[in-house]
Parts: sequence; structure tokens; C-alpha cells
Amino acid sequence: MSDQIATPSSSRAQVLPPELPGVSSLLTLTVSVVVIAALYLAREVLIPVTLAGLLSFVLAPLASLLRRIHVPRVPSVLLAIITALALILSLGMVIEQQIADLAVGLPQYETTIEAKVDTLRRTTLGRLEELMTQLGGRFDPAPAHPHARSARPAGTAQNPMTVQVETPPPTALQLVQSVLIQLLSPLGTLVLVLIVSVFILLQKEDLRDRLIRLFGSTDLHRTTLAMNDAGRRLSKYFLTQLAINATFGCIIGTGLFFIGVPSPVLWGLVAMLARFVPYAGTFIAAAVPLLLAAGVDPSWGTTFWTMALYFVTEPVMGQVIEPFAYGHSTGLSPVSVVIAAIFWTWIWGPIGLLLATPLTLCLVVLGRHVKRLEFLDVLLGDRPALTPIESLYQRMLAGDPDEAAAQAEALLRDLPLSLYYDDVALRSLQLAATDVARGVLARERQVLMRDALIGLVEDLDSHEDVVPPPHRADDGPAALPMAERSTVSRLQPVRLPPDAGALPPLWRGAGPVLCVGGRSPLDDAAAAMLAQLLTKHGLPARLVPHDAVTRAAIATLDPAGVALVVISYMEATGSPAHLRTLLRRLQQRLPAAGFVLGLWAGDTPPEPGRELHALTGATARSLRDCVALCVDAAHAACLQSAAAG
Repeated sequence: MSDQIATPSSSRAQVLPPELPGVSSLLTLTVSVVVIAALYLAREVLIPVTLAGLLSFVLAPLASLLRRIHVPRVPSVLLAIITALALILSLGMVIEQQIADLAVGLPQYETTIEAKVDTLRRTTLGRLEELMTQLGGRFDPAPAHPHARSARPAGTAQNPMTVQVETPPPTALQLVQSVLIQLLSPLGTLVLVLIVSVFILLQKEDLRDRLIRLFGSTDLHRTTLAMNDAGRRLSKYFLTQLAINATFGCIIGTGLFFIGVPSPVLWGLVAMLARFVPYAGTFIAAAVPLLLAAGVDPSWGTTFWTMALYFVTEPVMGQVIEPFAYGHSTGLSPVSVVIAAIFWTWIWGPIGLLLATPLTLCLVVLGRHVKRLEFLDVLLGDRPALTPIESLYQRMLAGDPDEAAAQAEALLRDLPLSLYYDDVALRSLQLAATDVARGVLARERQVLMRDALIGLVEDLDSHEDVVPPPHRADDGPAALPMAERSTVSRLQPVRLPPDAGALPPLWRGAGPVLCVGGRSPLDDAAAAMLAQLLTKHGLPARLVPHDAVTRAAIATLDPAGVALVVISYMEATGSPAHLRTLLRRLQQRLPAAGFVLGLWAGDTPPEPGRELHALTGATARSLRDCVALCVDAAHAACLQSAAAG
């Protein structure tokens, strides 16, 4: 009875329509719109909370240091907060004093600037206006008689009277009220930020555990390591950025003091804060000091020195100091930094512009450690969106061999040539072979890919198949992480080939090894890589495309001087009937040659693989192993020749 009841329900479950592809996209779009709306509508609450979170990242090392010297948790957090509050209030007092000093000399600066503007106008626009006036006077008609128009009394419809409404000056109570309103808002925000920072620092472990439960409770060990690593990286980045910007502000303030620009401390602080704005912050901060420099000095010397101070210090900090402090990258792509600055300014205004880079970095770190948010790292991070294998395949599909060559040059700084061919080029060919099996890669596209890859092989001919020496840290970003580079350094070198004098006569020709493409243009590309590697290892080889070993063209193949034939095959799934036929055809044409089969497909089934191995006696799964097999075959031929002689 239960089976009879369960059967209809199961059949109904089977006929339910699958989820439409657009439903997931619509849900993602809806969630994005809701999140953006919440960020905008709740900005009065979210801005203090965000500032508190960033402040807690900055103060966390100080609180941890106090804990290590046996200060209890609560006093260590309070001391860190008090230190931050004292620093903020001190900076506020300095800014207030600098603004007051600046206001005293503003009339004089204004007069000097107006005089310079008048001088510029007279020397440039003034002369142009005089010229236009003189030219216009030649073509204007004669002026009318002065008594042609009668004067109209004021106050008529033709000449109305002007009425001016004057607002009475504010009372003392109104002045106090306006000042208090302007002060209470930032003070309230500051107090809220400090209070939230206290609770974040006190409940840091509890917040971490809640995030672990939310994002990765199934793998506590990995998630805990990821969260701790993310917290350390963010704290280090924010502290480093704060130190660099503070140093920049000190340099600007000191330079302006010696140049003679008024209120140098104020403009140093402005430069420090403005540098949190990516790319354009420094030059925005330089606008007012340049204007003041023009007002202080009647000549232009102070202005030029001020301009030189900003335009020299910023490139030094950005191109020398920051790469040394951060490494070669902060983890953000340049496009994402610009887009993030526009987005957060639109959502939160000027404070969003200052927080754009730190907030974007937090999102990228979350994307790198939380699987559900991985799309943030793809969109905003500086990591390549495609692996080197996928990138090479995409470049070949797009017909862009120059980009593929540039990528190969970067990888070959850490990889030997054979390992690049095995781990990158052959795997990209495997992706192409998969698309061929699915019927989505046409024959014409395969030919274009073959030609592009053979061109890439020719471009890389200057590289030797040796492990490259470790490059210096300042030479550029490493192509491989340290773990992979240590693995590369432990690779066993390929055995050296025998001396030319010890080789039998059949191996002494110009091309004793024949690299044959098995069935498709993709096999030709793999055979070209193998031929280059064999030549570099002392066994001259020549390439024979698959079209040259067909039933109709095999008779034109020159058998002279061929000691070994290597058949490259990317598609080894299913029955090896084609390879069996090709091998029989080559054995009939080259009866004195040995044979090696290179199966480059990574998912070759074991049964066909054993059958193909039985046909040739030597099978390789990588180019490096195939080179080793060919070298061993050359040594075996030397031994047989010596035994026969």
C-alpha cells in the first residue's frame, strides 16, 4: 500500500519542470538591489559601524601587544581606545589652530592672488580683448544722436525700482545653537565609533566564531586558519597604509614649512587623509596649498616649489615605498579601485570616497576565504580570472599568440620549458580535444590553433629546458608560489644523450627522430613541442604533420635516416583502431625504426592504454617522460651497436 502511494508522488517529482536559468539571475539581481538600497538608506548607522570596524583592525595589534605584557583584556582595550581618542582630539585641536592662523592672513593672500590674476589677464586675455575691440570698431555703425532717446523716470514699467530685503543679524542664542548643531553631529559619530570599537575588540573571538558558523562550520580547521589569516592581513594592510600616509603627510607638512606656505601642519594632515582616496587624492589635496603659495609670494617661485614637492613626493611614495611595504600588489585590480571609489562615493558621499579602498580590500579578502563570496575576488581582486591553462586556450581561440607568448615568458621565469609544455600547453590542448569530442571546435579552428601554437613554440626556441635560477624579489611578481617553485627545483634532469661518435649510423642523420602527429591538427602542435625538446636535449628531430602519414600520402614520406618514430596522440579514448592502422602503415614504410607512443590525453582509459602500449612497447604520458624514453632508446642503440661490433 505504501508503494502504491509513493509511486505517484515520485512520478510527479520527475515531471516537475527544472529551474529556469533566469530565476537564479533574477534572484541575484534582486538581492543586489536590496543590498545597495540598504547601504544607502541605512548609511547613518552603517558609516559609524564601518569606521568602528576599520578602527578595530588598526587598534587590534596595540591591544594584543598590551595583552602580551599581561595587561587584562578590558584595560588593554580601553587603553587602546583612549590612545586613539587622544590622538584624534590632538589632531582636531591642531587643525582648529591652523585654520584660525590661516584666517588672519586671508585678506592679504586674496589681494596678492587678485594682482596676479589681473597681471595674467592683462598680458593674455586683455590684449586679445583690446584687439577684438579695435577690430569691432571698424565695422560698427555710427552711434546714434545722444538726444535721440528721452530719459524715462525711475520707477515706471520700463524702468522698475530695485527692492532689497535684508535679513536681521542672528542673535547670540541662534549663533550658539548653530555652532552646537555643527559640533554635536561629528562628536556623536565619534562617540558611537569608539563605543562600537570597544565592543568589537572585546568580543573579537566571539565575532570570529559567529562568522565561522555562518560561512564555514563544516571545516572548522580550514575556516579558522582563513579567518585568522584574513584578520592579520587586514590589520597589517591598514597599519601599513596609515603609516605610509602619515609619513607622506609629514613630508608634505615639513616641505611646505620650509617653502613658506601658511599652515603647513594643516595641509600635511589634509594630504595624509586625502591619500586614502586612490590615484587622485594627492592632487586634490595640492589644490589649496598651490593657491596659497600663489598668494604668499608676489613672484611664482613659491608656487613652483610647492608643485614640485607634491609631484615628486607622490611618485616616490607610490612607486618605491608602497611596493616595498605592501609587496608587488595590494590585492586589488586598478579598475576595481576606481569603480569602488565611484560606487562608495555615490552611496556614502565623501566619507565613502575615503573608505572605498579599505572596504573593497575587505570584500576581496572575504571572497578569497569564503566560498560563497568567491565572486568578489574574481570581480575585484588582482588575481587572474583564468588559470594559465585556460588563458592559453582562450588566447589560441581568440587568435592572439602575442598575449600567449607574453604569458609563457612570465611562466618560464620559474618553469623549465618541458614543464611549461606539459603543465600548460598540453593541458590547453586537452581542453581543445574535449571541445572536439563535444563537436564545438570546428576543423578550421583546430588548424588555426595548431598554427598559433607552432608559432609559440618557435618564439620560445631561445629558452633552454633547464630549471631557471631564482630571480630577485624586485624583478617582478613571481609566476609560481614558493611551494611549486621548490617542487620544480627537485625535478630530476633528463639523462644526457650518448656522444655522436658512439651512436650507430642510423642515429647520426640530420633528423633521426621523427615526431608524427597522430590524427588531428592538435596532435601536430604536441609533436612540434616534442621535436623542439628533443633537439634541445641533443637528439635532432623533425616534425611530420598528420596529413603526411595518411594512406594517400605515406608513400611520399622519406624513410632515410629515421631511427625512432614518436606518435603524438591527443585523443586516445575508445578503440585504438586508428592508431593500430597508423602504426602498421608506418612500420611498413620505416621497417628499421623503433616506435614510441605519446598519449597526451589526461583521461585515457586503462584498457586502451595497455593495448596501445603492447603495440609499440614504449608509451609516454608527458613530454618530459617521452624525451627520457627517446634518450634511453639512443643509449640502448649504442649498446646494441657496441655488442654487435
